[in-house]
Amino acid sequence: MSKQAETLNVERIREDFPILEREFDGTQLVYLDNAATTHTPEPVVETITDYYRTYNANVHRGIHQLSQEASIAYEEAHDRVAEFIGASGGREEIVFTKNTTESMNLVAYAWGLNELGPGDEVVLTEMEHHASLVTWQQIAKRTGAECKYIPITDEGRLDMEAADELITDDTKMVSVVHVSNTLGTINPVSELADVAHDHGAYIFVDGAQSVPNRPVDVEAIDADFLAFSGHKMAGPTGIGVLYGKRHILEGMEPYLYGGEMILKVDFEDSTWNELPWKYEAGTPVICQGIALASACDYLDDIGMERIERHEAELAAYAYDRLREHDDVEVYGPPGDDRGGLVAFNLEGVHAHDLSSILNDSAVAVRAGDHCTQPLHDVLGATASARASFYIYNTRAEVDRLVEAVDDARQLFA
Repeated sequence: MSKQAETLNVERIREDFPILEREFDGTQLVYLDNAATTHTPEPVVETITDYYRTYNANVHRGIHQLSQEASIAYEEAHDRVAEFIGASGGREEIVFTKNTTESMNLVAYAWGLNELGPGDEVVLTEMEHHASLVTWQQIAKRTGAECKYIPITDEGRLDMEAADELITDDTKMVSVVHVSNTLGTINPVSELADVAHDHGAYIFVDGAQSVPNRPVDVEAIDADFLAFSGHKMAGPTGIGVLYGKRHILEGMEPYLYGGEMILKVDFEDSTWNELPWKYEAGTPVICQGIALASACDYLDDIGMERIERHEAELAAYAYDRLREHDDVEVYGPPGDDRGGLVAFNLEGVHAHDLSSILNDSAVAVRAGDHCTQPLHDVLGATASARASFYIYNTRAEVDRLVEAVDDARQLFA
C-alpha cells in the first residue's frame, strides 16, 4: 500500500504536539480551532530553536559565516515553498510576507492601485474572507473600480452560472477563496481561472484554508496569484506567502520601500532588486521562513493526500453527528463534500455562549463571524460556532464536541 493510500497514524502524530496533552480542571484539551491557527510540531520548533542557537544573523547583509548560513537557509526556504505548491519558477515566484492578509494587500496596492480605474471590475464571492473582500473593496473606492460578488446557492456553493455572467471583459481581477473558512465549500478555482483568463483578467486564489490540508498545485489550477499563511499549516506565526506568476511580479511596482528591496540608490532615484527580494523590504521574516520550509517537510512526510482525506472524514462525521438533532443548523455543503471544518448554530443559544459552554468542557472552537460578516448576513446569522480539524484530531474528539453541545442544549432547555 502506498503512503498516500494509507490512513494517518494520528496517535503517532499527536506525540509531536505536546500542547494537546494540556488539561483544564482535569479534562484533556480538545482543540478544534485549527482554521484559525494550527499547533506547531516538535520538528518545526526544533528548526526555530536551531536557528536562534546556531546561526542567527541578518540575511544578504554580511560576508561573515553566520550571515552566509542564514542567507542560504532563507533563500532555500523560498525554493522549498515553491516546490510545495508546484511553482516551477522557484524562489522568484515566492514572496514571504507576514500573513495571507499582507499578501492580499501587497497585490492590491502594488498592482491594483496602478492598474484599476473607473469602468474596471473586481469580481469576488459572497463567501470571501475580509482579507480579500475589505482589501479589494477599499482599493475599488480609491480607483473608481467596482466590486461585484458571485452569489452562493442555498447549499452554500458558488452559483457558477452567475459567475459566468458577472465575469466580463471589464473584469480585471477575480479574487476567490479556495476553501471557505465558514462554509467549508471547496470552490472550483481552476474553472474560475479559465473564465477569468478568457476575459483577460487575473485570478487571485486565497489558499489560507486549502494549502495547509490538501495538495495544491498553482500551475494546475492556473492561479495568477495565491496566498496562504504558515500558522495554519503547522508553521510559526508571522509568516505568509504570496505566489505570483513571474512575469506579473516583474511588471508590478513594490509595495514597501527601504533596504533590501533596492539594487541601486542615489539622491535622485532608485532601482529595484531582483525577485523576490524586490517585495521583501527591510529585515525579512528569516526564522519564520526557514521554519515554514520545515513545516512543508513535515506535512509532505505525512502526505498531503492523506491529510486531505483525514480532514474530509472528520468533517463528514462531525456534520452527521451535529445534524442528529433538528435544533442544530450546519452551514455549507454536505459533509462528504467540504473542507475540514463545520460552522453551526444551536437554536436559542448565541454562538458566543455556546463556545463558552464548550470551553467549560475543554473543547476549543471559534465563535463569531469568522471574518465573513457579509456572508453571515446572507446566511441570516449574526454569528456561528466553528469546529475545524487537523492532522492530530480524532473521531473521539468530535464525540466530545457533540457531548458538549448536548450539555449546552440541556442548560438552555
